[in-house]
Amino acid sequence: MRTWQINTLGDPWEVLEAADLAPPQPGPGQVRVRVAATDLNFADILQCQGRYQVKLDPPFTPGMTSAGVVTAVGPNAAFAVGDRLVGPTVNGSGGYAEEALLIGELAQPVPADITLEQAAAGYVTHGTAWFALHLRGRLAPGETVLVLAGAGGVGAAAIQLAKAHGCWVAAAAGGPEKTAVCKDLGADLVIDYNSEDLYERVMAATDKRGVDVVYDPVGGDFFNVARRLVAWEGRLLVIGFASGDIPQAPMNHTLVKNYDIVGVHMGGYRGRNNEPLERCYAQLFEWMAADRFEPLVSSKIGFAELPNGLLALSQRGTTGRVLFHPQR
Repeated sequence: MRTWQINTLGDPWEVLEAADLAPPQPGPGQVRVRVAATDLNFADILQCQGRYQVKLDPPFTPGMTSAGVVTAVGPNAAFAVGDRLVGPTVNGSGGYAEEALLIGELAQPVPADITLEQAAAGYVTHGTAWFALHLRGRLAPGETVLVLAGAGGVGAAAIQLAKAHGCWVAAAAGGPEKTAVCKDLGADLVIDYNSEDLYERVMAATDKRGVDVVYDPVGGDFFNVARRLVAWEGRLLVIGFASGDIPQAPMNHTLVKNYDIVGVHMGGYRGRNNEPLERCYAQLFEWMAADRFEPLVSSKIGFAELPNGLLALSQRGTTGRVLFHPQR
């Protein structure tokens, strides 16, 4: 099979090497899939650089999640050859290859009425948004939501899920191309934080009340703006730190405005409590099949295009999801 490998840690667009290897053999509880689509993630870049919390020793094949059709099963695996699955890959045998290993316990069956491409595009992004808004954020219909980095993968997913839940959504992004994406996704208010004052625009639109929920995958300087926009008894959802800077929160501000700062770590449920994961994907797949939303895919790349695709992702040059199709 064709696969991309990391033989030396570094920027993947520079150090990835194409190889032709035997397909990996599934161990206990694992399944091997012929990869239909793998989503590109910032976490994959960090892992190739040796900067991710789960560190792998080279050589390894990156690609933390993937979707495909089962071609082999290991002992005690709960699936059969021919099943359609999406889920996290086994460390080192990732989705940037024609075949990959999935962790059987955490893999999700993909219903016949949605495509493997849809499942791959929504698995991380919409899973994260579901855990943030519905499980951790207790989002109610009619509430107001601010989404930072609204044109990115997890931001676009949050806009879609919040709108599908009957909420008013403000979305912030940088530049006219990305703000246009937010508008197309259905955001009620769109702010270009490269040229507009995020605080003033949101406060003006909400009669100086602020918003019930802030969805922040950015961190950095925008965290300090975002926390000031949380309304009385609101929730500030900490999704991640795409800016690279981990902010500090003044607890007196949290006290005075009586709001919650809520951590969102979807991956932390794996192996600790899988029930919310099952509930999450059952609902997301049902909504996809009912056309309540369509995961935003900005580009689809073939095998040879992977290094440049990861470079574009690192440079914030993409919107929504980039999907890798190794068979192309």
